[in-house]
Amino acid sequence: MMPATTSHGADREGTGIDSPDPPRHTARRRSGLLRLLFDYLRPYRWPVAIALVLLAAQAIANLYLPTLNADIIDNGVVKGDTHYIMVVGAVMLGVTLLTGLAAIISVRLAARSSMASGRDLRSALFRRVESFSQMELNRFGTHSLITRATNDVQQVQMVVLLALTMMAMAPIMGIGGLFMAIRVNARLSLSLAVILPVMAGLIALVAIPAVPLFRAMQVKIDRINRVMRETLAGIRVIRAFDRSEHDQHRFAEANADLTDTTLRVTRLFALLMPGIMAVLNLSTVAVMWFGSLLVGNGNMLIGDLTAFLTYLLQILFSVLMATMMFVMVPRAAASADRIQEVLDTEPEITDPEAPAPSPPRRGTLEFRDVEFRYPGAEEPVLSRISFSTGPGEITAIVGSTGSGKSTLVNLVPRLYDITAGA
Repeated sequence: MMPATTSHGADREGTGIDSPDPPRHTARRRSGLLRLLFDYLRPYRWPVAIALVLLAAQAIANLYLPTLNADIIDNGVVKGDTHYIMVVGAVMLGVTLLTGLAAIISVRLAARSSMASGRDLRSALFRRVESFSQMELNRFGTHSLITRATNDVQQVQMVVLLALTMMAMAPIMGIGGLFMAIRVNARLSLSLAVILPVMAGLIALVAIPAVPLFRAMQVKIDRINRVMRETLAGIRVIRAFDRSEHDQHRFAEANADLTDTTLRVTRLFALLMPGIMAVLNLSTVAVMWFGSLLVGNGNMLIGDLTAFLTYLLQILFSVLMATMMFVMVPRAAASADRIQEVLDTEPEITDPEAPAPSPPRRGTLEFRDVEFRYPGAEEPVLSRISFSTGPGEITAIVGSTGSGKSTLVNLVPRLYDITAGA
């Protein structure tokens, strides 16, 4: 028996964050985007925590600025108090500068953490694929494994970055803005009971049918990679038998299939942003109209109306940020499931707990009555194979087509495990 060996030279440079060993996976572990994010962000929990705290501080400061602006209008501009305007304006400037500094630091930490988690995820995929036997490689296909280690990881990585920036800020801005709007004027806040359900329904109408389309897109990207890889690998044979036109047709068909699915997704989301902007503009007009009536009746100050409009925009902006996540999360969830499928796959060939002792001479290869049968086959491909070769020796494997030469060569690096013998 020849124990399999793997190399672990995955690159860990380029993000500025030292990477601990990524978590190991078992076949029974629950898959899903949240599980994957939890596993691979856990080593960077402190940078992530600091980024989230700074993001929360930034959101709170943004919620405080409209109140200061209303104070300037009602107590400074209306009364003509220039000194008051200068003092409160200086406070607003200071809050704005601190908000900008917090945003720079939080985005930098979020970017480094997301890039580092993506690096670790690619390393884990690489190590898992290295341990696969030929059966696992045939099951997934080289084209699919390449897509999962590149495009799928990139989708998850982008969601991590957005989650640590826009998604984390959206609930604070939305809930905080709603609270502040009610605090400014409860009667005018009733308009939000109509605006928010309309926007939520619009997002749901687009996001729900988009989920299966995103899954289909990843499968069709696999197909593009498979056709391209097969063409490049067999280019000499294709040209020798003048099959270039056939391969061009195969690629054009796969390309058109992916394009069609991508266009269907694009058409869905092409309706989303104009719809949201229409709701946003109509909401602003409605609030201005009702607010002007309240100001005219003396039930609301001009500064409060300005602050309410700002809070309305912040609430709707938080919905827009959530919409960005609805665009990214379905595709990332499909990618995460595909990545988790690879990580959860246990190799068919594993090292025994008590391996046979190594031969006295290093580099010696010996087969003793080896037999090999493909899974599901009735007859063995190889039987009673015995030979030995040492360092510096040349051993020729001769046989007719289909006699099992390639199978025998694949047994040497243990891409397949023998059925009997040693």
